[in-house]
Order: sequence, then C-alpha cells, then structure tokens
Amino acid sequence: MRKVFLSALLVFALASVVSAEPVPSKVITIEPEVHEIGFWENVPFAEGVARGSLRYTLYMDVFQPKVKEKCPLIVFVTGGGFIMAPRNNLPQIRMRLAEAGYVVASIEYRVAPLGKFPQPLEDVKTAIRWLRAHADKFNIDPERVGVLGDSAGGYLSAFTGITNGDKTFDKGEYLDYSSDVLCAVDMYGLSDLTVVGADYSQEIQDQHKSAGATEALWVIGALPFGGKDGGVLAPENKELVDYANPINHISEKSAPMLLMHGSADPLVSPSQTDLIFQALQAKGIESERYIVTGAGHGGVYWCQEPVMKVIVDFYDKYLKKGL
Repeated sequence: MRKVFLSALLVFALASVVSAEPVPSKVITIEPEVHEIGFWENVPFAEGVARGSLRYTLYMDVFQPKVKEKCPLIVFVTGGGFIMAPRNNLPQIRMRLAEAGYVVASIEYRVAPLGKFPQPLEDVKTAIRWLRAHADKFNIDPERVGVLGDSAGGYLSAFTGITNGDKTFDKGEYLDYSSDVLCAVDMYGLSDLTVVGADYSQEIQDQHKSAGATEALWVIGALPFGGKDGGVLAPENKELVDYANPINHISEKSAPMLLMHGSADPLVSPSQTDLIFQALQAKGIESERYIVTGAGHGGVYWCQEPVMKVIVDFYDKYLKKGL
C-alpha cells in the first residue's frame, strides 16, 4: 500500500513540474557605447647601438578600436623615474581611451644610465613618425595625433608637445613624417629639473642635488658611461640642464596642453606642473591644469571616471574636432 502511495505521489510531482509555467530569463537590452578593442603586442619601432656592441630594440603595444573609420592616435609615454620605461603601465587609462575611440600606442624609450637626454625625447618622436608611416596598419588618422604621459613620461609628453615645429629632436628613421602633435597631456610630470623637490623638506631637496639623483643621470649621465660629475645644480652643468628643461622650449608653435597633479604627490612636487602651466599661459598657449585632491604619484585616483572624463574631453576637443 505504501509503495502504491509513493508511486502516486511521484506521478503527481512530475505532473506538477510538467504543468508549471516556465521561469522567464532576464533580458539585457544594450545600445553599445564602447568599441570592441584589438591588441597588438611587442611591436618593434626603433633599434640602434646603446654602447659598444650592446644593441637595443624599442617596442610598443597598441590598443586599436575595431571600427571602420580611421581613429585619432594617442601615444602613451610611461613613467619610470628616468631609469625604467615599462610600457604595460596604466592599462585602465589606456583601455578607457581606446573605448572612447582612440588608437593608443604605449611605447618604450631609452633610459638612464645607458641612455640620456635628448635620446628619450628622440625615441618618442620616432614612435610618432613610425606610427604615421604605418597608419593604415592600425587604422590611424595620421592628421589627428596626441600624446599622454605620467611622471617622467609626463615630462616627455609635455616636451613633445612643446617642441612642435622644432626638428632638433627628430633623429633616426621616417624623417619624411612629422612628429608634431595636436595636443599633449602631462600627468604629474617634471618641468624644471633643478627644483624637483621644491615642495618638500630640505632633506629631500638636498637629495635631488646629488650626482646620483635620477634626473642627474638622465641629463648628465653616469661616469662609467661617459657622463660628467656633479648634480643638476652644479654650475658646470647648467647649460645641459637648461636644455633638458621643457619649460625653456615653449614657443608659439607649442601644442595645447592639459596638466594634472595630485595634491599628495610624494615624489614630484605639484609645483612642477604649475611652473609649466604658468609659462604656457604667459606665452598664450591653450592650457588647463587640475589638482586631484588626495592623489599621490600614480595609484587608484588616476583611473577614476572624474579624472578620465577630463582627459577624454580634452582629447575630444582637439583630436575629434570636425568629426
């Protein structure tokens, strides 16, 4: 009797399952707002001799929106304290710009102690020329090029935009192409290497006077590799240091610039971007400067949407004008 009862109960349960209304799936309706992004990795763009028989090859990584129309280009110049150039830095910022419709090429450049100024600036300009020469490969509009950098890369980004029209730093290949840009973004970069620590304690300022400070290696070089002795404040090095300060190269051809700095930056004095901002303003160059409250030297603040919106809006103004 019990077996019959259980069988009847099972039949009833199965019947209930069969007769129940199906549970509907949830629906997502989308109007696409970002592009699908392709990625090119380890693309070589320059090579040469570093010292003696030691050779170097410089690479870039490229984010490319998968769209039919040609896209403006942003060349990203990483920071690294003048002694590194890791092109994998700030992936969120680069991806956000790619999603906004920009080809973003993150590049390497020569660094101290084997490399010294102006070689890194020459490398940035070589990358820009190379990308113009290979614009079709990456679906780039070669007439719409900007540059972005953070820290030492911010210094190089500013330097690149400031020296528009100056062929002095165009060395290497693809010299039939221009290295000029329509705009530049400098995130917490340096502008006067003699006062990098100006906003900090006397102890920190004294450290920057050393011949071992990375800005000294960048400009003057290391003694074992043909450099000179003394720091950036040594009178005998003044001409070299003045030449390596982007603030001394501003002209009427300099590109519009966006400068940003964290109020809590412990490594590069916030006054560094203000110095170059005031100099640009004095020369009538279109420029904006923002202080990001609480932000340090890199870190989580810099990939937040309020910061990214300022950057994307700036590029849209200068690189998408008329589109």
